Amino acid sequence: MTEAPAAPEGPLVDAFRAAIAELIPHLTQPDPELRMYTTAQAAELLGVTENWVLEKVKARSIPFTRVGRFTRFSAKNIRAIQDAGEVDPATRGRRRRAA
Repeated sequence: MTEAPAAPEGPLVDAFRAAIAELIPHLTQPDPELRMYTTAQAAELLGVTENWVLEKVKARSIPFTRVGRFTRFSAKNIRAIQDAGEVDPATRGRRRRAA
């Protein structure tokens, strides 16, 4: 019988094994951009109530995604909602005069 070669040892091999062990969980996780959030999770991320989110969805005034019959929010949807609410302090709204 032939013997199997001995596994290499040493500090460099140990460091390599540790680096690989640290990377494995990251390789098995799905892409965070593909994650979908529920209305409750989206409300928490946006700092608003779930009712506010549901009202805006019903009025179709914020972007959302339908997954079957469920309302979900992608990271892109949540960023778009945040961007839509951004106010530039350099611009001022004009008041209309009463006719």
